[in-house]
Amino acid sequence: MKKRIKVTGAVLTRNGLILAAQRGQSKNQGKLWEFPGGKIEPGETPEEALQRELHEELRCDAHVGKFITTTEFEYDFGIVELSTYFCTLNGSEPQLTEHEQIKWLRASELAQLDWAPADIPTVKLLENFTN
Repeated sequence: MKKRIKVTGAVLTRNGLILAAQRGQSKNQGKLWEFPGGKIEPGETPEEALQRELHEELRCDAHVGKFITTTEFEYDFGIVELSTYFCTLNGSEPQLTEHEQIKWLRASELAQLDWAPADIPTVKLLENFTN
C-alpha cells in the first residue's frame, strides 16, 4: 500500500488574477507549475499548513478563505491528497525563495501552463473563475 501524503495548496487571487508558481529545476517535478503550498505537518490544520508554507516559500502572509476541492494523484512515491483553498494576500508581495518564477494569470490562461498532475483537477475547476 502506498504512502498517503496530505498537502495543501493556495489559489492566491488578486484583481481577478490567480497566482501560478513554477517549481525549481532541482525539485521533484521541476519546472512544472503548481499552486504554492506543501505538506500538512502533524497537529496542523490545512489552513495553518497553508499559512506556514506561504510564509516559507513566498515570504508572504495570506488570508485563507473558502475551501475549493480535494484531489488525489498517485505518484511513484505515494498518493498525494491535495486540498486547495482560495487565498488573498495580506499586503506583502510574494518573493521567490524556492520557485523559478510566478505568474498572475486569468483563469482562462491557467491551462496554457504545464501543471503538476495533482494540480490539474483544480485548474480545470477554475477555468470559469471570475473575481
